[in-house]
Amino acid sequence: MKFYSKPIEEHAEVPVSDLGQFEQLVDSWTGRHPQAPAGRNNRCYVVCTGPWESPHARDAQTAELTSLVRAIGDAVVGHDHVQLHRPNPKTLLGKGAAQAVARKARAAGANLLVVDAELTPSQTRNLEDVTGLAICDREAVILNVFQQNARTKRARIQVEIAHLQFLRPRIRGIGLDMDQQSGGLKRARGPGETASELLARKLDGRLAQLRKQLLRFEKASGLQRKRRTRCTRISLVGYTNAGKTSLMNALTRAELSAADQPFETLDTTSRSLTRHGGDVVLSDTVGFIRRLPERLLASFATTLAEVCESDLLAFVIDASDPEWYMHLQTSLGILEQIGAGTLPRYYILNKLDLLDTDERLGDMLALTGDHPSMFVSSQSSRDMVRLREALIGAARRRHRRVVLQLPYERGDLISSVYARCQVEDTRATETGLELTFTGPDVLVADIESELGNTTQSPH
Repeated sequence: MKFYSKPIEEHAEVPVSDLGQFEQLVDSWTGRHPQAPAGRNNRCYVVCTGPWESPHARDAQTAELTSLVRAIGDAVVGHDHVQLHRPNPKTLLGKGAAQAVARKARAAGANLLVVDAELTPSQTRNLEDVTGLAICDREAVILNVFQQNARTKRARIQVEIAHLQFLRPRIRGIGLDMDQQSGGLKRARGPGETASELLARKLDGRLAQLRKQLLRFEKASGLQRKRRTRCTRISLVGYTNAGKTSLMNALTRAELSAADQPFETLDTTSRSLTRHGGDVVLSDTVGFIRRLPERLLASFATTLAEVCESDLLAFVIDASDPEWYMHLQTSLGILEQIGAGTLPRYYILNKLDLLDTDERLGDMLALTGDHPSMFVSSQSSRDMVRLREALIGAARRRHRRVVLQLPYERGDLISSVYARCQVEDTRATETGLELTFTGPDVLVADIESELGNTTQSPH
């Protein structure tokens, strides 16, 4: 039997585990930051904070945040810019600047202020008090975009983990009276748990449950990657909305969703790039963005492991975007952060059909350095044929041409060679089958180690 220090009706809104209200409570919080109640979208006023190197950089930052807000279905009714040389520790913007922005936002009919910064929980509460408007920061917007685009169970678990980690220190601001108490025995020592403590305990339990589920997906992904170790792997990487999925569809005849919006792809999808044999595999991966939240990098660690284990990175750059250089530097920084910065790269300068000037072509080629590159349009079938051949050629440079004698009883090795390599010559001998073939370094090394044989160079 369960006892309460107050009648149960006084705790109707407290998220006690057996009342089943935790999910609704989290949904109501995430609906308020930044999505509105069902059937009504938010009217957002976007505030970008500097300093900026140029007006062009400022406008590009505003456009990026605006596209993120619109990706979750909210309307942008206006925007403003605030130069921040010394951010205010309490409200980030400063009280005067925050009130001035709030007046403009209310005049535009906004009900939500979206700030392009990562706010602490106390800064969010203080800004709400000063402006009288609901506040949403950059991390919350990105989390909601990820939540909206998560289609598979694995992606939904990864996003929910990041979302609950974001919610954990913000429990005090979710709208409940967090000072009420529950769970103490009458005349017993201690008043019991406050509502915030109950919610925190429930949230921690949910996080532990999600991490166990994600661990099972990680094991399955590890087995899938292990099966692909005998293939040459190429990963499409780059800034979000650079056209990676469109290239994936054009190169492999996949039918993945490729909408013109940020973070349309969250799950890694792999397809054979070669028409026969499947020895070269192309993978589409999650896109990068400026100031990508650390929580998302941690939650998507297993997804990004596909990138780290690649033989070649097909680095996609939107050549038509004026901010292509910032996109390049941001992506390179994230690759370094996840441990993939030293992998060989092939630069794909995409969306050539949308390029309105040829002035930046030389700059792009200069910045690719010693890495091979190609200007393409995913809408051009001729470009896609050239790109497929170039990627396969670049990937197969890590292949070796060898002559090996395989015993007749090792049918498994003979099958692997025929399935994953290019066999040039076959000769039957008394002791086995002598094969001349070209295959991936990893596969050849595995066969040699099993045979304990020495590679013979063909004449």
